Amino acid sequence: MKQLLDSITKRLETGEPVVMVSVIASSGSTPRGAGAMMAVFADGGFAGTIGGGAVEYEAQKQAGAMFDSKESHISSYTLAKNDVADLGMICGGDVTVCYEYIDPADSRNLELYSYMRSILDKNENAWIVRRLEGEKTPETAVVDGAGLHFALLLKESDLTGLLGNAPELTDGEVIFYTEPLTRAGRVYVFGGGHVAQELVPVLSHVGFSVVVYEDRESFAREELFPGAAGIILNDFKRISERVTVGKSDYVVVMTRGHQMDYEVLEQMLRTQTRYVGCIGSARKVEATKKKLIEAGVPESELGKLHSPIGLKIKAETPAEIAISIAAEMILFRAENL
Repeated sequence: MKQLLDSITKRLETGEPVVMVSVIASSGSTPRGAGAMMAVFADGGFAGTIGGGAVEYEAQKQAGAMFDSKESHISSYTLAKNDVADLGMICGGDVTVCYEYIDPADSRNLELYSYMRSILDKNENAWIVRRLEGEKTPETAVVDGAGLHFALLLKESDLTGLLGNAPELTDGEVIFYTEPLTRAGRVYVFGGGHVAQELVPVLSHVGFSVVVYEDRESFAREELFPGAAGIILNDFKRISERVTVGKSDYVVVMTRGHQMDYEVLEQMLRTQTRYVGCIGSARKVEATKKKLIEAGVPESELGKLHSPIGLKIKAETPAEIAISIAAEMILFRAENL
């Protein structure tokens, strides 16, 4: 999303129009569901994706024609089994796509997309919202903790019950569409070793906001963690001095030693964090759990401990282990919206 919004704002800053292509509804088996977005540019370039294949190809053609017509519209695509086979695709279903012409001459557009980009660096809930009426140009706005921004006809009352954890679309002559832009919650990775260095950019790329916590200066360097929202250098025994972990947050423990892992877990399992994962063998896990119970951590809290962390994909290298951990966290996020 950051790359997509960066591309859009750069084009608007230089006076270039953009066509925003957004999937607002889908059913059946399709490459990407509602919320997928792609920006198409007048020179034929694009950023983002709505899933590739035939639908994306057709969308790029339709978007290209809009630089002359400047008319926004909504199109629906149905991919029956025969169509799917003919197109060489493995997905079928229905997709509804919104095409929005973004005029660089309207200063509101640059302000809107710049504001969206700024929200991605914040730890808060925010939504992209759209008002769609017939052949009229869609009205796109943003809702965050401070309210509704950049709206003309849209009202906050139009969005009642629509600001959830997944895209929502209403029926009627006037259609309202909402999708999450950001969700509150950080991932706190305790330990900055080789697995963490592989894990942080992966988590960042799939939409997690990641903060690294380390007690070694040589492992708490920005260049080691591209995409990190922050890096904290502090003692593992005094986490609360620098971090307040809330119920929307995730914790991943991978320090350089069992004792430090235990010290972090003992503190984190007393917080309201929604997810705690710890790297290590099954034998180490059982020994650590026993020690935590002896320290007074309620057994009920151990239920949220994911350890050994990661999906079982026979991962061996730091990069492979990072992928297994990221996959588990993506699954957890999807099942606990």
